[in-house]
Amino acid sequence: MAPGQFETEKWPILHKGDVYSFNRTFWDFRLFGEVKEEVRLSFKEFMDLPKTITTIDMHCVTTWSKFGTTFEGIRISELLKLVELNEDVKYVKIYGYYNGDRFGYSANLPLEPLMGDDALFVYRWKDHHHDWQNLDPKHGYPLRFIPPETFYLWKGTKWVSGIRFMKEDEEGFWEELGYSMTANPFKEERFR
Repeated sequence: MAPGQFETEKWPILHKGDVYSFNRTFWDFRLFGEVKEEVRLSFKEFMDLPKTITTIDMHCVTTWSKFGTTFEGIRISELLKLVELNEDVKYVKIYGYYNGDRFGYSANLPLEPLMGDDALFVYRWKDHHHDWQNLDPKHGYPLRFIPPETFYLWKGTKWVSGIRFMKEDEEGFWEELGYSMTANPFKEERFR
């Protein structure tokens, strides 16, 4: 257990701003920034990518931890097969809808720790109390990023809309408000 956390069986819902209303016709996912050529994926193209199932422990900066939640989704490494990165890309910003702005929310992350099966754009989940179910809108439907357990869950962007690849780290939504750039729950990196 990460320090300063308590265990919960529930998956609490916390977010800022409006709940995004998904429209398949207009939704797309952008891979942009430090890439040779930008890529846009329709919802169908995104969902046709190879899937991974993995079990992840989640740690929220508000002090709850939920252990052993199983997700199905698409790894960042699958998306990287679709773009050629420029040299020295070491960071990403994962964007999501916020009050109607498709790039209104963002979370900054180093790229290297996101290369495993525990960094997924997820669309369904289960745990020992629930069978498989799609994300509901308040949890990020249709797609939400779930980071590895070495990051607090605010790095898990809801209602995702794209990834910007970067050479230098840059503040995201909560980081601009004074939250930690690195957000490691095991080191209690909550605030700057």
